[in-house]
Amino acid sequence: MKRFILEQSETEFYTSHSGLALVGLCLNRYGQLNQALEKGIPLRHGISHADIIKSSIGTLCLGKSDFEAIENHRNDDYFKAALSIQQVPSSARLRQRLDEHADALLPIVYQSNIDFLAHAQVPVTPLATGHVALDIDVYPMNNEKTRKEGVSRTYKGFDGYAPIALYLGKEGWCIGNELREGKQHCQYEFRYSLERGLVAAKRLTALPLLVRLDSGHDALDNRIDLHEADQVDFIIKWNPRKQDVEVWLAHAEQHGQWTAPREGKRVALFSVTEQHPRNGKTYTFRRVMQIIERSITPQGQQLLMPDIEIEGWWTSLDGAAHDDARIIALYRDHATAEQFHSEFKTDLDIERLPSGKFATNDLIMTLSAYSYNILRWIGLIGLLGEQSPIRHPAKRRRIKTVIQELMYLAARLIRSGHRLKLRFSQGCPGFIAFESTYAKLAVG
Repeated sequence: MKRFILEQSETEFYTSHSGLALVGLCLNRYGQLNQALEKGIPLRHGISHADIIKSSIGTLCLGKSDFEAIENHRNDDYFKAALSIQQVPSSARLRQRLDEHADALLPIVYQSNIDFLAHAQVPVTPLATGHVALDIDVYPMNNEKTRKEGVSRTYKGFDGYAPIALYLGKEGWCIGNELREGKQHCQYEFRYSLERGLVAAKRLTALPLLVRLDSGHDALDNRIDLHEADQVDFIIKWNPRKQDVEVWLAHAEQHGQWTAPREGKRVALFSVTEQHPRNGKTYTFRRVMQIIERSITPQGQQLLMPDIEIEGWWTSLDGAAHDDARIIALYRDHATAEQFHSEFKTDLDIERLPSGKFATNDLIMTLSAYSYNILRWIGLIGLLGEQSPIRHPAKRRRIKTVIQELMYLAARLIRSGHRLKLRFSQGCPGFIAFESTYAKLAVG
């Protein structure tokens, strides 16, 4: 085996994260962070708020969520040039500034995230029904054995947080990622999150929305709010709440359409309507029901007593155009949101949040949503065409793939006069995709 001779250049500068040039274009061309921060939070001296926020987003886009990660870029000229930063903060300064101004920074960063999606004119792909999906879901984040503010027992049985995320379209654009205490019920303060999410979604698409919620949001108030909203339909998983399965089975025998997917299993589908008076009005809602009766297990074991399972889905979609099976299929696609949750927790590494303060961690969650959208947009532009590095066919790339293929491309930084040049290696597999993506972002 040949041994390598190791040496360090005294004059040349290399970067392992050339993809930050793409992130910088997204932030500075579409996000309008500088103007909003200067106007919203005046600063007399010190590192600007914009440099603080951009530094945080820069490290998040490299998959690093801890404050200490910024120390690796204190003397990194490329990091500053790529993100248009005047001064990179220390980890202590970064933590302190976010702690001091978390409440004031949060709405500005949130609005900049929505501005980025709107100004970049990101594609928002509808469903086959013509609706754009708006998936809203709570997911747990494990922060056990910590004393962070707001950490408490989640519904998954461990200590942590239970944030709520809002994803728009088949691409899964994140238009909200709000931190919540682990013990907080998903319905608590939900109507505020829904109202804000609908406003953001309607700014990004003129198509009707289809809001999809799980059974934790099975509340009459939610159905009424969505019913009265303009150009909004919904599918909400029904919460049986101690229903008598025998009564529903008898109803299915009379009114259901039965199928037998296999021996010992029968499935019935039917719809029911319910009327609810509220505020002097009477609201009528459709609920799709599915009854499953199993007398034989998939392994062939005969059951002494049949196992009966009932499920239901509230919907505002018309039964003539959308039959029962289609409603169930549309809701099952809601499970795609679970993948987006995992990209936050693993690809962006934010499951164990870095601060002990709740407000700061809430800001980190919104910054992570901003970073997620930037990486998603870069992935759609650069990693789905014929010029992208060889990968299996897909309609979108995971955030981890974007980080691997485009963020961590090694390059040499060359200064020529007053210009900066990135020189990639001869065999760089991602150069064509990088060059094409940069050109599209720079012109947009």
